[in-house]
Amino acid sequence: MRRLVESVPNISEGRDQAIIGKLVAGVQSIPSVALLDVHVDPDHHRSVFTMVGEPAAMDTALFGLVRQAQQLIDLNQHQGEHPRIGAVDVVPWIPLQGVTMDDCVIYANDLGARIGQELEIPVYLYEQAGRVSKRAKLEMVRRGGLLALGRRMTIDQDWQPDYGPAVIHPTAGAMAVGARFFLIAFNVVLQSNNLALAQSIATSIRTSNGGLPALKAMGVPLGSQGLVQVSMNLTDYRETSLRRAFYRVCREALRWEVEIAESEIVGLVPQAAWDETLTHDLKLRLMKSDPVIEYRLEQSPVF
Repeated sequence: MRRLVESVPNISEGRDQAIIGKLVAGVQSIPSVALLDVHVDPDHHRSVFTMVGEPAAMDTALFGLVRQAQQLIDLNQHQGEHPRIGAVDVVPWIPLQGVTMDDCVIYANDLGARIGQELEIPVYLYEQAGRVSKRAKLEMVRRGGLLALGRRMTIDQDWQPDYGPAVIHPTAGAMAVGARFFLIAFNVVLQSNNLALAQSIATSIRTSNGGLPALKAMGVPLGSQGLVQVSMNLTDYRETSLRRAFYRVCREALRWEVEIAESEIVGLVPQAAWDETLTHDLKLRLMKSDPVIEYRLEQSPVF
């Protein structure tokens, strides 16, 4: 059996196509790594790469991506709606085939150590790779933004980075590297420009406030559309499905007499989380190709 991992690095650039193109070309130059999807969001000012490859090749591709982003992206010039701490904000390792979660923890440590030493970017391990419970969740690392993280580094021993210097890189910031289960990023756009409404819905549906299990959510303005969005992470689709998350947002929006404009999936989804009726039932934005990771992998010329 081929040993394959997935990674979904989130890059803090969603507007400059020249930069995104260079990053894409860098990943595509690595043998035994397939770049299956690139989701670019100008409002979030963020791009999400969905990559699958053999572990050693993936390590090479991810390190190269971080090094190139460090050269091309200056967080001092970055203004976007999505929380972020780095030029490459987060790099998860996800077991796909012939690889265990424990393996991915090792890969996360190896990559984090190399980034910290060679690129001098502070690295925090998260989720299954996390070593300190108070910062094992990504939202805790991002809490307060990059400046707040920098302050925590200097005053709290528990917030010393796992790898790299205990000081924010002047242009690339910091980053989180981890190992986790499949995560589905799912956004629902409301037929409204009321940000307080989107934030209220997000607060009511997320796990931390007693809402749906395995669900993170926030309200986001979409300046390019004059609308607002409930942006969600389904951290375990077996507990909260796409359909369940969508219907819960619909129910909350109905209380405000607001309709759903559309929804979108960021990146790809596992086959077990998908059925063909979702496109219609969830008012999903039309996608250029199949959103299922297994199907994309079958179609990839790399494997």
